[in-house]
Amino acid sequence: MKKKVLVLDIDGTLTNSRKEISTKTREALIHIQEKGHIVVLASGRPTGGLRMYLDELDFPRFGGYTISYNGACVTNTKTGEDVYKNALPDYVAQWMHSYALEHDMGMCSYVGNELICGTRVDRYIERETTLNQFERRQVDSFEPFMRTDLYKVLLTAVPTRAAEQEKRLARRFMGRLSIYRSEPFFIEVMARGVNKGDAIAGLLERLGMEREDVIACGDGLNDLSMIRYAGLGVAMGNAQQEVKEAADVVTLSNDEDGLIPIINTYILNASCRLFAGHEDSGIA
Repeated sequence: MKKKVLVLDIDGTLTNSRKEISTKTREALIHIQEKGHIVVLASGRPTGGLRMYLDELDFPRFGGYTISYNGACVTNTKTGEDVYKNALPDYVAQWMHSYALEHDMGMCSYVGNELICGTRVDRYIERETTLNQFERRQVDSFEPFMRTDLYKVLLTAVPTRAAEQEKRLARRFMGRLSIYRSEPFFIEVMARGVNKGDAIAGLLERLGMEREDVIACGDGLNDLSMIRYAGLGVAMGNAQQEVKEAADVVTLSNDEDGLIPIINTYILNASCRLFAGHEDSGIA
């Protein structure tokens, strides 16, 4: 049996429209881990924001991996070790903190399971805290974190101002940082070259495996790099059109257990299809 690495985006891929992992999908993912395959969760969320899924998929037993911050950090969930990282330069958090105060924006970063906030708490920072189920700590300066690995700074503002500030900051740090809006009100500041594809490459180097061993499944534009990198790139049926065009295979949607036919066909293979129902449909 050839060991596979199955890399899964979370929202819109692993989870359905109710933000839940279906019973069928969960059982299939546990089953392939029992057979020795590796499951990796890849998300734009911070590492601590993925912990709610780890027990559900029995990662503590199997030692799966997480790719967090859109590819800035890869963590072995069994040992807690970061096996690949692309952290921000030390100066960035303090510089962005000063900039946010000057321009009346929200600003935060992440350490462990804490959201570190250096400005007033607006509704966008409140939303981010709740989404990740983090504790929030208020600070006056980010200088104490200059020797801490920070993978993302989040700036917040109403959409019209966020759009203006994104363009201004992207011009200022062109070629030095990755700056973009993940939501109309969120400006994400990350190290140059951060993406899920490079994170998978870093993980494979650690595992001693090849890109041909990787199956990557996603639905959003931030999944393009890993779908193009993988030996088999899979777009969910609910994926954006650009993602479908880049993929090798289009499966069923996240509300139709679209991961099941991929697991059946490309991991368990035709002679070992235990999860019947979708295996002959939805793959194009």
